[in-house]
Formats: sequence, structure tokens, C-alpha cells
Amino acid sequence: MQRRDFLALTALGGGAVFGSGLAGCATRADGTSAAGNGDFYFVQLSDTHWGYQGPANPDSAVTLRKAVATVNALSTPPEFIVFTGDLTHTTDDPAERRRRLAEFKSIVADLKVKTVRFMPGEHDASLDRGAAYKEFFGETFYTFDHRGVHFIAIDNVSDPGAKIGDEQLAWLRADLARLDKQAPIVVLTHRPLFDLAPKWDWATRDGAQAVELLMPFANVTVFYGHIHQEHHQMTAHIAHHSAKSLIFALPAPGSQPNRTPLPWDASAPYKGLGFREIEAEAAGSALKVTEFPVVRA
Repeated sequence: MQRRDFLALTALGGGAVFGSGLAGCATRADGTSAAGNGDFYFVQLSDTHWGYQGPANPDSAVTLRKAVATVNALSTPPEFIVFTGDLTHTTDDPAERRRRLAEFKSIVADLKVKTVRFMPGEHDASLDRGAAYKEFFGETFYTFDHRGVHFIAIDNVSDPGAKIGDEQLAWLRADLARLDKQAPIVVLTHRPLFDLAPKWDWATRDGAQAVELLMPFANVTVFYGHIHQEHHQMTAHIAHHSAKSLIFALPAPGSQPNRTPLPWDASAPYKGLGFREIEAEAAGSALKVTEFPVVRA
């Protein structure tokens, strides 16, 4: 699967990606990847906002559980799942924040996948610089490798100023320094690293510095959340893809004065919510795109 095929597919929906669709992970005819580690796919879930109560989702008390059931019903389980932030809805009460984090962790423990990774959103971390989040889920930024792909989770939410910060940028620089320039890299983050809609807080103040560090690498793909909808952007050769939310949809960037949630449609519950799976056959010539809403019919 070439980059142009992947970008064409991602225009159809957001949420999960098949590993052979990532830049630098083209599949050979013998069924192995260019890195020799085989195809895989993972599921990205984002912006669950556990604890939210309001008209944008009157079903919020059970939406997350329905999403867990939908993921568990996938015919082929993903190799891992990652939540890209805003696990919980913001609260000024530290005790309530911890209660929501604990409830969220308990609900997603029912996911039938061995490896589930987490990242904070500003709703989880900005009011206490990630202190409560770390009690439940550990570090807010980290790396891991999976079947020849290097994953980098960047924290651009714990700083209340919507910054990555000098210390983390230095960490990112050191991590990248040991990689080959052709290495397939996936960056996971909550806010977009580029200026999508700064007035709506849809930007990272020092995100351009992170992108600059990534620019020398030929095969970089960024997956993020925060904006509660699909969006696809290129910064030179680096592709950025946002995921849908699992609680409520938000308007298109700059389409209205405020970023208020789109109204709940009783005739089409969960409209605009969900996740996606992209699969490729071993030869990389036949592609299958499957959209998954929060609730399966």
C-alpha cells in the first residue's frame, strides 16, 4: 500500500489504521512488510470525555461501554489499542477527577485486547499538569516499537499553555537521533501539532518545533484527537490524521464563531462518532475500508 493509497482511504473515515498503510511500511508480495515484520492494525479511540453530562449526548452514561462492546465485536482483534486523550471530562475538583479516571479505567478494562495504551488530553491533565493522570496511567509521553514501526506519544496537554515544552522537545530530539531516516514513525498526540484553528485551541504553540525535528525522516504519520472529527492535513511529506470522538462531534474548523458541540440528532444517535479499520491483503493490491459506529446495527 503506497502513501497515495493510504491518503485516499483516510479521506473516507478516521479511527484505526492498518500497519501496512503507514508510510514506510509497504507490503511485499510474500506478505512481509518492508521492515520484515508483517502486517498489523491497531485501533485509535479518542475523546471519550467520561463524566460529561449534557444535551450533546444524552446517552453519555453508556456510550463508552457501547464503544467497548463494538471494539470487542471486531472479527479480528487489533494488535493493540491506543486512546489519544480526553479520557475524562474536565472538572475543577481533584477528587472528582480521580473518580472519573478510575471509572474510565474500570470500563475500558473490559476491552478484549492484551495491550491498551493511553495518553492524556487537556481535560485530563491541564489543571494539575497530569498529576492525577499519572497516578492511574503512568507517564504522559513515551515511545514503543511494534513490528518495525517506532511509535512516539507526545504530551501537548499537561502544560496549561498548550505547549510540548523544552524538556520534552529535547527528549524527542534524543529519541529521533538514534533512528534511521527511513524508519517508519508514528506520532501519537492529542492536540494537532500544526495550527488548525488556534482561536479554538486547535493548535500546539510549539508544535512547529516538533514537526521540524520530524521533517528529516521520510516516513512519518501523525494521529491525534481533540477536534472530535476527521481531518487530514499534510505538512510537506508528513501526514496528520485526526480521529472522531466517542462522546460528541464538533463543527468543522472555523465554520462558526464558537466550537460548541454539534446538536444531538435523536433520529440518528451517535452520528459523527466512531472509529475506522483499514485492512490490506498481503500483496497490498486489494484494500478494504470498514467504518465502525459506536453502536453496531
